This record gives sequence, structure tokens and C-alpha cells, in this order.
Amino acid sequence: MNSLVEWISQPWPWYVAGPIIGLMVPLHLILLNRTFGISSTFRHVCAACIPSKLDFLNYDWKAESWNLVFAVGILIGSFLAAAYFSTGEPIALSEAAVARMQEFGIQDMSGQHPADIFSWDHIGEWRTLLFVILGGFLVGFGTRYAGGCTSGHAIMGLSHFQLPSFVAVLGFFTGGLIMSWLILPLILS
Repeated sequence: MNSLVEWISQPWPWYVAGPIIGLMVPLHLILLNRTFGISSTFRHVCAACIPSKLDFLNYDWKAESWNLVFAVGILIGSFLAAAYFSTGEPIALSEAAVARMQEFGIQDMSGQHPADIFSWDHIGEWRTLLFVILGGFLVGFGTRYAGGCTSGHAIMGLSHFQLPSFVAVLGFFTGGLIMSWLILPLILS
């Protein structure tokens, strides 16, 4: 059992992980007759829990209950990964990435997120609040505005050669580059 846990805990090469992710597309289509994505789960939860006459929440959410099971599976998998499969080692970052973060005053890279920003000790700081509240809002708004999330567009939409998905993926990457190279240095300095 320990060798299995050790094998699962190691980083998997792209040529193994990529095809496994890629196989989700035909499996969802063939077995479930559904497209792959997670962003609509919040809508399904709201429709199930909040009785409303809003057209946006007034639909048969039970027909999409597979998506809720998928989301619960993500939560369970995340818990198992953190509690049982984590090696305790910091995330492997390139020397250039570590040096760049240190330029911004981020010294503690021992966990999944920089503790200098994302810890309970820093929850009241404006930078942390900006990342958590404004960042969370922008991700949620962008997901709805784009009509889906990165997994839905990049994995499912691109495999169907959908132009809106291609435009959305370009937007995701462009936004990420602008944030990483232009905005983040202003916030962290």
C-alpha cells in the first residue's frame, strides 16, 4: 500500500497526465452524453437550495445532478490528496520563479500557497483581501461572461473546434500573462 501511495504522490509526466485528462472528453460524451466542465455547478447548487422564481434558477437542476457528484468528487479528492498523499515537500518551482517571488518580499514557499500572503495571519491585509475577494469575484464573473471555465473551454470546447472556446482560452491566457507580468508586480511591490 505504501508503494501505491508513493507512486500516486509523485508528479506525473505530461505524457501520462495529458492523455488521462484528454480521455475525459470522449468518456463524458459517450457514457454520460454530457460536456465536461465545472463552472455551472454553483448555479445547480443555488437552484437546488434557494427556492426562487428567477428564470436563471428555475430549471430542472436534477437533470444536471451528475455535475454535483463530480464537484463532490473533486472535494473528496482534494481532501485525500492533502491529508494522505501530500509529501509535505514545497511545490517544485524553478529558481527563476523563486528569485522573482523573493524580489516581491515573498520568502516562505513551504506550502501550497505563499504564507506571506495567504495565511490567517495576513487575512486582514489589503493585498490578501484584494486577491481573495476581488480575485474570486473576477474569476466568477469571467467564468459566467465567457460561458464556461478553463476546463470547459480549453478541454471540451477546443476538442470540438469551437471558436468561442478558442477566443475564451486566448482571453484566459492573455489575462493571466497581464496579471502575472504587469499587475502583480504593482500589488506586491
